[in-house]
Amino acid sequence: MTRLPKTFYRFRGFNTSTIDSLCRDTLYFAHPGTFNDPLDCSPSVACDSERGELRALLALLVRRRVSAEVLASLTNARFKGSKAAAHAERRAHLEAERELVNIAYHATNPEYSIGQGEAEAWLLTQEIGRELRRHYDRGVCCFSETYTSPLLWSHYGDQHRGMCIGYGLDRTPAPRLQKVVYGGNRTVRTSILLKAFVEESQHAIEELDRDILLRKAAGWRHEREWRLIGAQGIQDSPLLLKEVTFGLRCDSSITHTVVQTLADRKKPISFYEMYEDPQSFRLRRRRVNTDELAAYFPKTAESGEEMFGPIDDDEELSKG
Repeated sequence: MTRLPKTFYRFRGFNTSTIDSLCRDTLYFAHPGTFNDPLDCSPSVACDSERGELRALLALLVRRRVSAEVLASLTNARFKGSKAAAHAERRAHLEAERELVNIAYHATNPEYSIGQGEAEAWLLTQEIGRELRRHYDRGVCCFSETYTSPLLWSHYGDQHRGMCIGYGLDRTPAPRLQKVVYGGNRTVRTSILLKAFVEESQHAIEELDRDILLRKAAGWRHEREWRLIGAQGIQDSPLLLKEVTFGLRCDSSITHTVVQTLADRKKPISFYEMYEDPQSFRLRRRRVNTDELAAYFPKTAESGEEMFGPIDDDEELSKG
């Protein structure tokens, strides 16, 4: 069984989105297409099935997608109930049939150097891949199990000028974070897709979710990543916000702003600041001295006379 860390960390720069997320206790679930790794959540489909099975699989995927799209459109137009569902089902079947007919026709292209059967299987596999990516059009929110990585601070924490927000699992219901698997390949076999979508095998579904949403190249292993999967966009956080750590280059005015912003939360938040170990390249952290911050901020700029009073004329002349 995978060991769950006590705290999951999310590196952020200091900006209005970060402050809004902290104030409203929300998380942003990003479309995988925006990730800095273009291969992330982008599976490659390999065919190991018969043409009849490929047709059945593609037809099912198309029907599911079209039916959901039509129902969503009808719901927005305030059409619901059995008639709406039946209309969506008819549209879905027609679209699936049309897709299969188009593929069968294009497979007869004389310019192909392979036989018609092989061409059709190849076209079916390509279209299954496109439908699969549409099916897994999910939102992903990424975390790490470490706050000490200089690389993560540089890449995601605004070059150490930002912060690292720590979350816990002490919520009801308990949130489900999943650990990223590093290495292997991003190939998904059509036989697994058939088991997952046609046979609805739970084991195949879990294997598919892992290989599409949770597998990354071995070169990203240093991130020690965990993921929440959900709807795309801003969502209420299912995790418990428990701590904030400020980067080496984070300005003290930012630290003060965040500390004051979160001061009145129901469950107290711990605040830390990173510092460098003079004997190594390691980063360490310590508690923020909130009393010291409160004594210094907010600061009012004052002139010398405002701080010490007006200069005596006799004293000024004596200096001359």
